[in-house]
Amino acid sequence: MTYLHNPGRVNNSNLLFLFRLFLIHHKYGNNIEIFNTFVAVRKYDILKKGLVTKSTGSWYLVKDSETGKIVSCIIRGKLRIQGIKSTNPVAVGDMVEYGISENSETGVIKNVLNRKNYIVRKSTNLSKQTHILAANIDQAVLMVTIAYPETYTIFIDRFLITAEAYEIPAKIIFNKTDLYNEKQNQYLNELINIYHNIGYECFATSVKNHTNIDKIKSLLKNKISLIAGNSGVGKSSLINLIDSGLDLKTSEISDYHKSGKHTTTFAEMYALSIGGYIIDTPGIRGFGLHDIKNEELFHFFPEIFRISKNCKYHNCTHVHEPGCAIKKAIEEGIVSQLRYENYLNILFDDETKHRL
Repeated sequence: MTYLHNPGRVNNSNLLFLFRLFLIHHKYGNNIEIFNTFVAVRKYDILKKGLVTKSTGSWYLVKDSETGKIVSCIIRGKLRIQGIKSTNPVAVGDMVEYGISENSETGVIKNVLNRKNYIVRKSTNLSKQTHILAANIDQAVLMVTIAYPETYTIFIDRFLITAEAYEIPAKIIFNKTDLYNEKQNQYLNELINIYHNIGYECFATSVKNHTNIDKIKSLLKNKISLIAGNSGVGKSSLINLIDSGLDLKTSEISDYHKSGKHTTTFAEMYALSIGGYIIDTPGIRGFGLHDIKNEELFHFFPEIFRISKNCKYHNCTHVHEPGCAIKKAIEEGIVSQLRYENYLNILFDDETKHRL
C-alpha cells in the first residue's frame, strides 16, 4: 500500500487505479480480501482462463479451465464502463480471463473472451439497454405451460424472435400435460401444430408422469442449453428429473394468482451427468425485444419471411398493402392467424415490443 502514497508515482494510471479502488470500496465496503485481491491482481497481472457458471450481478463463480476449481470472482471496474450496453457485461457461459493472488481465494475478472453467441432481452434497468441471459450456448429451450400458470403466446413469440435474431436454435417444451382437461389439450395440440409446422421442435411433457423425459434427455445430451420460461412452469423440477444429483429448489405455484413463485434467484450453469451443461435462469414474467426495427420484424417470423418474397412490393409490411402474399397465406391457412396477430401486436405497440 505504501507506493500509493508516494507522490513520485502518482500518474494518470495510478489516479485511475485509485478511483477504481474507491469504486470497489463503495460497492463492497471494508472487505479486505477483495481490496487485497484487486491490488495483487494489478501488481502481478496473473491471468487464468475459466468458464462463468453463476452470476449474481456482483459476484461470479468461475470454473478454472485447467484445474476445474470453482473460484469466486468480482468484475474489474473497467468492464462496466467500456460502453457495454448491458446490465451484466459478464454472463453465465462466458469464457473469461481472471487474476488471483497467491494469498487470496477471490479473483478479479479482467477480460471477457470472444463469444460464439449470446441471447438478450430488454432490461428492467432503464439506464441500460439489455440483459444477457447466457452466452456461448448450443440451443435455447423455452418451457411453457397451457395453464397453472398460463404462458401467453406473445411471450413465446418474443422469445422465438430473439432466438432467431441471434441465430440460436430454439426448442419448445410444453409441460404439465397431466393437468390439462380436454379443452386445454385441444389448445395444446393446436399450438404444437402451429410451431411444429414453422420448424420448431416441440415436446409435450409431464414431470409427474415422466412423459417424454427420455426425449428431453436426448435433446440436452452433450449440448450447452439455456432453459427459460415463466416462473412456475417446472424448469427446476424438469432438471431434477433429468439429473437427480442436482437437487434444485422447487416451489408450488401461487393458489391465488395462479402464477409461479421464483425459486431460481440467479442464472447458473450445471453440468449434466449425461453430458453437456444446462443453464437455469430465473423465471421471466415477460420478454422484451431489443434493437429490432419494425421493418425487420417479419424477418424473425420464419413462415412470414419465407412467403414474403411473393409479395407485390419488396418493402411490404404485411399490414395494408395490396398484393400481400402473407394475407393470402393466412386465408389459406398456411400462416397461423394467431402468429400474425402477435406480429401485428409487436409491430404497432412499442410498449409491448419493449415490455419485460
